[in-house]
Amino acid sequence: MKGASARNSPRRREVLDVLRAASAPLSVVEAAERLAVHPNTVRFHLEALVEEGLVEPEVLEPSGPGRPRTVYAPRPGMDRGGTRRYQLLAHMLLGRLATKGPDARSTVVEAGEAWGRSLADPSPPPSGRPTAEESAARLVVLLDDLGFDPAASTSAGGEGEAPSLIRLRHCPFLELAEEHGQLVCPLHLALMQGALAEMRAPLTVADLEPFAEPDVCLAHLAPVPQ
Repeated sequence: MKGASARNSPRRREVLDVLRAASAPLSVVEAAERLAVHPNTVRFHLEALVEEGLVEPEVLEPSGPGRPRTVYAPRPGMDRGGTRRYQLLAHMLLGRLATKGPDARSTVVEAGEAWGRSLADPSPPPSGRPTAEESAARLVVLLDDLGFDPAASTSAGGEGEAPSLIRLRHCPFLELAEEHGQLVCPLHLALMQGALAEMRAPLTVADLEPFAEPDVCLAHLAPVPQ
């Protein structure tokens, strides 16, 4: 339970809300009294909130005999436990970008290639420049990290051949691609091309077939033109 964040733990959220509503920092006992729960319960969640960086403890020196008293206050700043609407933001930006005509495609292609280069590991393998097989494998790892659920294969299914296809079995931007495929799909293609270029791979992604099958997009690999 301690691994749960304030967003996912209703009790932890209640403890945080009590601290935010208080006019001064509260001790464990004071917070427990306001919530009508045992102090150990509050202490447990306060420790987790401190670890999350949402609450700051302060040790008060006693004015007389007795031990120092620890009180807790919410860390100043915007509430990071609230709801996010990144998909809405993406729809807004893509909708606006789509009105820019031909410039929109060139903009997303540049962005995709730049991000692909930034995400790729440029270090060569011990043997020097990566082979086609090594490059495809590294691209598959990158795409898997991004949530595309990729699988490399040869078009004929032959063993020992360099992969010629990467099957993308999941789109992490599915709703965006369905509405703004003319921008999202070229961005994905450019991202893969940029990543392979950064690796100095002997192959590139020559084409991306969005929804070539109902549940798969196909990235077609080809040697880099000499």
